[in-house]
Amino acid sequence: MKIHPNDDVLEEFVLSLDEEHLSLLGHLAGCNYCRSKLYYLPRPLPLHPKDALGNPKAGIYEAGLAESRRALSSRWEAILERERDDAPGLFVELLEQPAEDRDLLLRGSPRFQTWGVFELLVERSLESTLQDPAFGEHLGLLALRLSDHLDHERYGAERSADLRARAWAFVGNACRLRSDFQGAEEAFGQAYQQLKNGTRDGLERAIFLDLKASLHRAQRRFDEALRLLRRAVDLFLSHGERHRAGRSLVNVSTVHHYAGNLEAAISSLLQALPLIDPEREPRLLLCVRHNLVDYTAGLGRFQEAQRLYREARPLYRSFNEPWVQNRRRWVRGKIAKGLGQLRQAEAQFLAARDGFIAEGIPYDTALVSLELALLYVEQGRTEDLKRLAGEMVPIFASRHIHREALAALTFFQQAVEAETAGAALVAKVAAYLRRAEGDPALAFEAGNGSA
Repeated sequence: MKIHPNDDVLEEFVLSLDEEHLSLLGHLAGCNYCRSKLYYLPRPLPLHPKDALGNPKAGIYEAGLAESRRALSSRWEAILERERDDAPGLFVELLEQPAEDRDLLLRGSPRFQTWGVFELLVERSLESTLQDPAFGEHLGLLALRLSDHLDHERYGAERSADLRARAWAFVGNACRLRSDFQGAEEAFGQAYQQLKNGTRDGLERAIFLDLKASLHRAQRRFDEALRLLRRAVDLFLSHGERHRAGRSLVNVSTVHHYAGNLEAAISSLLQALPLIDPEREPRLLLCVRHNLVDYTAGLGRFQEAQRLYREARPLYRSFNEPWVQNRRRWVRGKIAKGLGQLRQAEAQFLAARDGFIAEGIPYDTALVSLELALLYVEQGRTEDLKRLAGEMVPIFASRHIHREALAALTFFQQAVEAETAGAALVAKVAAYLRRAEGDPALAFEAGNGSA
C-alpha cells in the first residue's frame, strides 16, 4: 500500500480481527522490535488478475490466505537458512582475494550481497579480534561496506541498523585492543547512531554497553566503565540472558582489578559464577576460576588461594594449551612463594617465563620475570638477579614493545648492575608495565615517584 488507509478501511480492518489478533495488533503498535521483524516476513504474492476477478473476497482474512502466508514464511526462512549455509564458502572465497580486491568483490558480485555473508563477517570480526585485532577490524569494516549493498527493504532497515551497530562496536573493540583509543571512540560513536536507527532492542544495547565499558576501562575511566556494565547486566537479566549477564560481571571484576580493588573484583566473580553456563562457554568459567585464585593470592590469602587452585585443577587440565598452562604455572608460583615454598616458586616462575617467551607475549614475560627478580632480591641472590636482568632487555627489544616500556626495563637493568635495585623498584616497574600494556603513551618516571 503506497498511501495511508482512510478511516473506513482501518475500521473495517480492525473489525475483521478476532480478540487474539487485536491483542497482537496492540502489541505491535508499541513494540519497535517486533515491528522490525515484519520486514523479515514475506510479502504476499500479488494475485493473478483472473483470480482477483473470480474471487470477490480476495484480500479478506480467511483460512486459505493464512495458510498461504504460513507457506511463504516457511519459504523465507528457508531462503535465510540457505544464505547462512552458503556464507562460509563465500567467506573463504572472499579471503582468498588480496585485501585490496575484497571491496570490489563485495560491490560487484550479488552472490556476496546476502544477509548470511553480512552476519558471518560480523561474527568473525569479533572472533578474530582476540588473536589479531587488525584483522578483526578489517572484517568488521568489510561487513559495514557490504551492508551498503544489501536490500534493506528485503532484510529490514531497522534490523540492518542493529547489525551495523554491532559491527561498529566490534570495530571499536578491535581499535581498543590496538590501543587506538581515538579510533575506538569514533567507532563506538557510529555504533550508537546505528542503534538509534535500529529496533531499540535491549540486547543490542547491552552488547554495545559491555564493549564500550572495555574501552573506558582501558582509558582508566573506571567509574564510567562500571556504570555502563551495571546497565548491561540489568539489560541482559531482564531479557533472560543470564550467561551474558555473568560475562558482563566478569568484566566488572576486571575493572575493579585494574582499579586495584581486589575485594570488589572477587565479589563480582562470585556473583558471576552461578550465572555462567559452562556448557556454553567453558573458557569463561576457567577465566573466573583462575582470576579467583589469582586475586585471592594477590590479597595475601595464600591458603585460600591454594584451596581454590586445587578445586580448579580439573578445569585447567581440560585446556592443555600454552596460554592457559603458562598462567597456571605463574599463579602456582605466586601461591608457593606466599607459602614459603621458594624452590617450587622459582621453578614455576621460570617455567611460566619460558612459556611466555615461546608464545611471544612480552608484557607477561616481563611481569613474571619481575616476580623472579623480587624472589632473588629477597634472598640476596645478586648474581642471579644480574643474570636475569641482563636477559630481559634483549628479549623485549626483539619483541618491539614500545619505547617507554623498554626504557623502564633498561632503567631496571642499570639499577641491578649498580646493585641499587630493591623490592620497591621491582614493584614500581611491575606496576608501570601493567598500565603501559594498554597505554603505550604512558611515560615511565625514573625518579622516586610512582609510574
